[in-house]
Amino acid sequence: MIDARIKFRHLQTFVEVSRQKSVMKAAELLHVSQPAVTKTIRELEQVLGVAVFERDGRGIKITRYGEVFLRHAGAALTALRQGLDSVSQERDGDGVPVRVGALPTVSTRIMPRAMTLFLKEDTGARIKIVTGENAILLEQLRVGDLDLVVGRLAAPEKMTGFSFEHLYSEQVVFAVRAGHPLLSGGHSVFARLADFPVLMPTRASIIRPFVERFLITNGIASLPNQIETVSDAFGRAFVRASDAVWIISTGVVASDVDDGTLAILPIDTSETKGPVGLTMRADASPSPALSILMQTIREAAAGVTSKL
Repeated sequence: MIDARIKFRHLQTFVEVSRQKSVMKAAELLHVSQPAVTKTIRELEQVLGVAVFERDGRGIKITRYGEVFLRHAGAALTALRQGLDSVSQERDGDGVPVRVGALPTVSTRIMPRAMTLFLKEDTGARIKIVTGENAILLEQLRVGDLDLVVGRLAAPEKMTGFSFEHLYSEQVVFAVRAGHPLLSGGHSVFARLADFPVLMPTRASIIRPFVERFLITNGIASLPNQIETVSDAFGRAFVRASDAVWIISTGVVASDVDDGTLAILPIDTSETKGPVGLTMRADASPSPALSILMQTIREAAAGVTSKL
């Protein structure tokens, strides 16, 4: 039997504090006072009989018991949102919303084709596509703000409570503008890399560990002119207008390479290859519209695979 002392505000507050890792930020987003958030969390901990958060320096972090409860609290909020969406659908005649998180590697390479195929199905469903760092998208998926994440497979410790369907594999490349000095040859790319600005994936991005290991393997422990970004718009504009080197997943720059505006440095980066696919909550059942979208993503990915 569900403990009647647990209310919606307990779940909502707990999930938001988990997402923000901050009582202050959660209070701002929930439009309540910090003491109110603290009181609600304490009430929840009293009902559960365990602490769900603990001090971590100047901030807080979720406990092991909190992690366990988060999976179920997120699922409960997701079910409630789906129920509200279903009522809205019946009342307004709108389609069931489908919320997809897409990493930059698939936003430009996979999703445009997938959406073209999906729209031909005429489901009437509303679609929301967001991009961002893998860690942020997975957290949104975990708490029910997203239905699906399309991108690289996360580290094993990040996949608890998720299922993953492999679509294809891709690697990281070093992209530069057409006519870049490093394309002329004659010198080792790694020997001269420090002479140019280098765009690196952020530390929270899923490909950062692959890139760091690859650079260290090739004798580069640090780069003096390093810019961290996951913005493909900024990366594309900056590299086109400068001598910067962009370390990025193949899919992000595939169309730029095809049209000749960007080029790939002649470096064997095959060891950075990793699986790209569909990530969902293991306890979730896709709606009919989401199932159709997933199929169109598979078809779009198959077209990319045939060109690799």
